[in-house]
Amino acid sequence: MKKIIAKGIKVYTFKQNAIDYISLTDIARYKDKERTDYIIQNWMRNRDTIEFLGIWEQINNPNFKPIEFDGLRKNAGLNSFSLTPKRWIFSVNAIGIIAKSGRYGGGTFAHKDIAFEFASWISAEFKLFLIKEFQRLKEEENERLALGWDVKRQLTKINYLIHTDSIKENLIPRSVTKNQAKVIYASEADILNVALFGKTAKDWRDKNSNSDGNIRDYADVTQLVVLANLEGINAELIRRGLPQSERLTQLNQIAIAQMQSLVGSSSIKKLK
Repeated sequence: MKKIIAKGIKVYTFKQNAIDYISLTDIARYKDKERTDYIIQNWMRNRDTIEFLGIWEQINNPNFKPIEFDGLRKNAGLNSFSLTPKRWIFSVNAIGIIAKSGRYGGGTFAHKDIAFEFASWISAEFKLFLIKEFQRLKEEENERLALGWDVKRQLTKINYLIHTDSIKENLIPRSVTKNQAKVIYASEADILNVALFGKTAKDWRDKNSNSDGNIRDYADVTQLVVLANLEGINAELIRRGLPQSERLTQLNQIAIAQMQSLVGSSSIKKLK
């Protein structure tokens, strides 16, 4: 859950399956703090609202139920017609609106497209303030993502020099050419790739031919922290004279143990 404040109203948002949802319950508080459910239901019984929600689901939801939607649309606007978020979700298998239970974080949430439409029905002025604050939240998230990317890239370089120096001093004979040396460096880099990712750089490229970059560009923060650790450990194992096959076995065991320890770490989460 993340919070934005529009016209003094706290509005919570959350992300599910990479989709942003905004609290309709919080938006309704701008109109009446005591009857938010009634306000949402009153908006949903409107024929124009039903049309909008149906079109949104048809565009974005492959499992939308059009026959059930037609039944609701025919009755929309009648005095006897009423519609709750839960009924809408159940009837048409909607994904644009989510009903969350619980004292904290509960309420009705909707995709940002739908939330902005609801806010417009509540107040055009409030909608503009809501959009402005939501955009500010997204800009802050993008800045953090950019910073996280820089951090991840730096992590891959932390022990790189230590690793390559050890290879140069212990594995590369003095008389080899630059191209021959590159083969040795690449071989040792792949030892780390196999130990951590279970595949070589070439294996990854063969399966991801349409992707830019390399296997390490698509690693998460936790994997990059472990990778940086493995570079230092492999450098030391090389100095001890351990053969590549034995080093691979040890590095894989270490990678598994470190990943198990670091997954869920609060310190790692701060880097994301």
